[in-house]
Amino acid sequence: MKKTLLFSLLLFPAVLFAQKGDFVLKGKIGSLNAPAKLLLRYRNDGIEVKDSVELKNGIFEFKGITDGPTQAMLILQHVVPNPNPNERDAIIFYVEKGTITLNSPDSLGKATFSGSPVNADNQRLTTALKPVEAKNMALYAEYMATPEANRQTEEFQKSIEAKSQAIRSDEKKVYLEYIKANPKSIISLDALQRYAGGVPDNLKELDSIFGKLSPDVKSSRKGKEYATLITNWKNTSIGAEAPGFTQNDTLGKPVNLKDFRGKYVLIDFWASWCGPCRAENPNVVAAFNKYKSKQFTILSVSLDQSTGRDAWLKAINKDNLTWTHVSDLKFWDNAVAKLYGVRAVPQNFLLDPQGKIVAKNLRGEALDKKLAEILPN
Repeated sequence: MKKTLLFSLLLFPAVLFAQKGDFVLKGKIGSLNAPAKLLLRYRNDGIEVKDSVELKNGIFEFKGITDGPTQAMLILQHVVPNPNPNERDAIIFYVEKGTITLNSPDSLGKATFSGSPVNADNQRLTTALKPVEAKNMALYAEYMATPEANRQTEEFQKSIEAKSQAIRSDEKKVYLEYIKANPKSIISLDALQRYAGGVPDNLKELDSIFGKLSPDVKSSRKGKEYATLITNWKNTSIGAEAPGFTQNDTLGKPVNLKDFRGKYVLIDFWASWCGPCRAENPNVVAAFNKYKSKQFTILSVSLDQSTGRDAWLKAINKDNLTWTHVSDLKFWDNAVAKLYGVRAVPQNFLLDPQGKIVAKNLRGEALDKKLAEILPN
């Protein structure tokens, strides 16, 4: 299927409230025994927590500390090691102060929760989204049933794109209705983030919806973080002066954005691990080679990790990215990405010689067209 969604951070950092407390997650999944194992993943105070436990006659129990209702993932490994790691029995839920009970006849897909108001709220949203999920599954089935040669045709790709956008529109309606009906629920903040996506197209609407959430939700740590993100999105709107920054290049030398004043510069956010980024790189290379003699250059900011330095350098070389590259190798915590409100890649910002943002998220022909329009002949 044509990839229309940008890579983004889907689960973490999680939705958090200020009050800390112990939680217990316990329950029963059929009559499973070892080697069947449950894996729990969540964050506490910004640090990822991993835990695991074997099942005994289906019974299990986790104990932990959370700084508020926190989105988590539970994975059930029926067999260890899992022969099909891409086919996981998993569920996303929330850990919160108190005792949470999970029960299922045989798998996490059939799990139900009790003793947890937040998970009850989350279940209502999940139920409301089921028709949308069914449409997505049907579209995926249509795509997989289409011969490879037909998938490459422009007609088929446009058809899939149109259907995908229609489903996304239905999905956003569900999120919006839920948020309006549940302004005091922490789940509404999560729903708002999914509604907006990694690259929101209507900041005024987003700001308005966020403003109608309850004071408790907005004053939570995650609420404050999201408010900051909205502000950063506003600060990088078209017409705004691009926020200044300094970050080290591949040799560890500091590079300041102001060094590029006097030229049109494309700030390109990407990562070596990002498939859509790598697929877009040939278009970026073509634009650079075509316009580099006309007051145009590129400054790439990588969201690679500290363990991915070699992969970052190899990708630069392999993709022939012969311009300036910077990164602090902090993954989604990259300081420049946070400053620019980047929650998904690839993304880019086109600046004029005075440092003002004149365009955003230019892809393929759109990048070439915009550069031909604004650069001197």
